[in-house]
Amino acid sequence: MRVDLAPAPKGRRSSFRVALRVARRDIRRHKGRSLLIILLIMLPVAGMTGAATLFQSAQRTPEEIVEFELGETQARFSTLPAPNADSVQDPLNDAMVASSTGVYDPDFKPANPQDLLPAGYEVLPLRQLNLTTGVGAALVSLQGVVADTLHPAFAGKFTLLEGRAPQAAGEALVSPGLLERFTLRFGEEITTSAGTFVPVGTIRDADASDRNSVIFLQQGQVPEDVLKQDPRSPNATSYYLVGSEPVAWPQILAANRQGVSVLSRSVVLNPPSLAERSVGGVPPQSPSSGAVALYTTFGLVAALALLEVGLLAGAAFAVGAKRQVRELALLAASGADAPTVRSVVTSGGLWLGGIAVISGAVLGLASGAAVVYWVRSLGSARFAGVHPDVLLTLAAMVLGLVCCLLAAVAPANRVARQAALGALKSGRAPAGSGKRATVAGAVLLLLAGALLAAGWLLGESAGDPDRRAGQLPLVTSLLIGGAVLAVAALVLLAGYLVALLTARTGTLPLSLRMAARDSARNRGRTVPAVGAVLAAATLASAALVLAASQQAMMRENHSWTALENQAFLPLSLEQPLLPDGSTQPAVVVDPSELASAVEGATGNVAWTRTVSAPAYVQNCAFGNGAEVSGPARTATSNCLQYSLGRPAGNECPVTPERRVVDPEDWRCRGSLAQSPGSQRSILVGGADEISAVLGIEAGPEALAVLESGGMVVTNAVFVRDGTVVLEGQDVRTQVQDPADPARMHETVTSSTLPAIVVEPAVPLPYYGVISPETAGRLDLHPEPAELLVQLNSFPSAAERDAAAGAVAALYQQPAVGFWAEPGIPQGDSWMTWSIVAISAVITFSAAGITTGLSLADARADHVTLAGIGASPRLRKSLAGSQALLTAGLGILLGSIAGTLPAVLVAGSTELRTAVEVPWLHLLALVIAVPLAGALLAWLFTRARLPASRRTLGT
Repeated sequence: MRVDLAPAPKGRRSSFRVALRVARRDIRRHKGRSLLIILLIMLPVAGMTGAATLFQSAQRTPEEIVEFELGETQARFSTLPAPNADSVQDPLNDAMVASSTGVYDPDFKPANPQDLLPAGYEVLPLRQLNLTTGVGAALVSLQGVVADTLHPAFAGKFTLLEGRAPQAAGEALVSPGLLERFTLRFGEEITTSAGTFVPVGTIRDADASDRNSVIFLQQGQVPEDVLKQDPRSPNATSYYLVGSEPVAWPQILAANRQGVSVLSRSVVLNPPSLAERSVGGVPPQSPSSGAVALYTTFGLVAALALLEVGLLAGAAFAVGAKRQVRELALLAASGADAPTVRSVVTSGGLWLGGIAVISGAVLGLASGAAVVYWVRSLGSARFAGVHPDVLLTLAAMVLGLVCCLLAAVAPANRVARQAALGALKSGRAPAGSGKRATVAGAVLLLLAGALLAAGWLLGESAGDPDRRAGQLPLVTSLLIGGAVLAVAALVLLAGYLVALLTARTGTLPLSLRMAARDSARNRGRTVPAVGAVLAAATLASAALVLAASQQAMMRENHSWTALENQAFLPLSLEQPLLPDGSTQPAVVVDPSELASAVEGATGNVAWTRTVSAPAYVQNCAFGNGAEVSGPARTATSNCLQYSLGRPAGNECPVTPERRVVDPEDWRCRGSLAQSPGSQRSILVGGADEISAVLGIEAGPEALAVLESGGMVVTNAVFVRDGTVVLEGQDVRTQVQDPADPARMHETVTSSTLPAIVVEPAVPLPYYGVISPETAGRLDLHPEPAELLVQLNSFPSAAERDAAAGAVAALYQQPAVGFWAEPGIPQGDSWMTWSIVAISAVITFSAAGITTGLSLADARADHVTLAGIGASPRLRKSLAGSQALLTAGLGILLGSIAGTLPAVLVAGSTELRTAVEVPWLHLLALVIAVPLAGALLAWLFTRARLPASRRTLGT
């Protein structure tokens, strides 16, 4: 009878079903290894799903914007912070200008929103106030809201939590945070600058946190004089429209042209197109380069995290496949072809990956929802609601499943290639030469270098910062692609490197020699293990470099008001004008009394010093250029403020979009290089004042210039040919100088002085120092202006409150507070070390998993070693050596693969001027972590094997 060798119909489908059944039974039989693989894939999928859910939950949907900000009203009319009439608001955020020509129009005056309200609506005004309440001798700020908050049209925006509605003139609603802040209960009085009120209920503003201190009042409960004195008047009132007719986008554009913004229910739910939002060809603002850098950083982290767990899962599959050799060989001997044998292992990856990604997605969504509900239960407005990100969740699931399948492919191909008879005899897979992997790794490494070089060259080719910002997405994509390919290349080259190291271990101790040879012989297990640690180290080193660069950027851009732990207290306070417009004498305090009050209140004062300056602006009636009349200084008033003129050519170069062309340019760095000064920016004194205020000792040459009538200047940008120009500006005027945006007032006096540059310890907001004689000669009216208080350490909240109370009692003005310069946040180093700690935990986990898999795989070898007389401690030493080899090689390669791309990524973003490599932390990662991992492996590995039956023969 003739044998039909043609494939059976639907045979491939049947063989796949067989493979699925065999894989399912193997998973049940090896529950520990299966659970490990599930957890390895599930956790990163859960992390990415949870992160995506939290990110989307922090973004309000149009429906939530309408509910939280408008309630049941149709629209809200407010003042738009626009520079001109050619500005268009964001349709979803009425407080932000989305498109504008950017040209400041000094003649543009926003209209009152109340004048633009359309007819046919019920109007609900909402006024915000800055109020104060007394705590001891000091006043504490709190926010006031004047509105009919319990009106049915505000349902959804305001919610009554506890208590009842006010029924008397002295009753009010408050936020829960106000009761907690001032330890109040319902029925107890609170005295504010608007009057004394009794809280009778708590209310929640869906647009703000419950922890804010807010008192909600009705129209008529706030005196008119309080409303007039509010600094935000009249722009602090919004008008809500109640009616059935929607407010359309053309109406909003018309309001924007008059400086009024409108948040419309219909427009939020149906936003206009981008073309309708543009003004004069200027499109709406695009995301900043910082946001792009943030997303690309998350993309790099996610890619490396999935690569790591995929490699760890590959190591677990490799060990499992070796354990399956006999079973699969029997399956092959019974007639199964190579694809069927291969599909048994890959089916295991399909089963485990499917379970892992579904469990991970469910866990991530549940965790994200739990965090959102917990945060909202605390009264925070951080999250609007639970918003699952379906696309990112599906992407995470697909990536996790692909990683699991790819992790199973390599051991499946290796097992399928084994001869059935050889497998039945030895149960081991022959170690391949790995030449293909080495060649592929070399090619990928070259390709990765090409991508990194292309990204770097493209980023450096754009000299214009505006163009560089536009190229940022492409640049970061090339760099991230190069980083991922570099990791993949090093993983493929790991087998070659292990073999290279093994050939040079002849002089090492026995345990290290055995670990090296075992790693070289079992590359199918070693390469994924080294690769997993490599991916973890890549992620850690990249995070260290990016975090260190971010912290360096924060330190570089820190806005210093004084030296660290210094406070300046004014010695005279201007009084408000009387109702008839006349002035009152300023309140003057004695410096010694002020110093004694602060020292007695805090006990944290190192020293104090009186600082003199030109006469401050006092009793000056501000206006615009058309309304200025009379001299700038009289016997009872002063409208002169002094600054240094910037010579032509010393302006900081900026692009049309106001980006600094070169942050390293000397014209853009140092004290007041890119910001205007203030009343206290000119100091009057000598060597002691320079040392106390600027934090640096003045040399003999500087003191000589000072004594000869010159000026010690903090920044060379104000000096030309050894001189500076001291200008007096009339603050009643307003000017716009495109060449010098910091100049805001008209110059009315000018004096040229010899100058010498003495840079302060940090970029402080001072132009420099002149002597008292020079100040008198220039008619600057120098006088003691402030008390400089140097503290031993940054004051605690209790010390600040005590100092504020003492100062307020001396000034007899409760609104005067106490604030000290905190300096650069001290938690930066702890943040970096925390990254090292987290990276160490990840690396320990990877090294521990791979060491455990190695010990499980070499169990028979250890039984043989014990049988020929090897010491039980050799097993512990071997475990430590395997962990040291795996972790050491992986971390060394990973540190290189993570540091270089991270430096290039940081150099392509806004961090380019503050790229920093934390060498100490990287050294701890490269040296201390592998040694600690080896020690832990030695400690937690049992010296003796549990009793088991030795399989002989076959």
